[in-house]
Amino acid sequence: MKTPMQELLEWIRTTLPMDLETPRMIEQKIESMLEKEREIICNAFSDARHGAVESRWTAEEYFEETFNTKER
Repeated sequence: MKTPMQELLEWIRTTLPMDLETPRMIEQKIESMLEKEREIICNAFSDARHGAVESRWTAEEYFEETFNTKER
């Protein structure tokens, strides 16, 4: 199973003409984000495993609280 970022990177590589500057810049940015994605996934697993996540939260609430994705 691939992460969404890995799937996006694969899509870019197979869909966009990589001889242009913009697709290469997008590819490089996504590659740089893969390690951060891995760290976030590992931290979420660890939080759940060690009970750091309040049991009253749903997965959606944990995501919203952790990543602060709400528009302001």
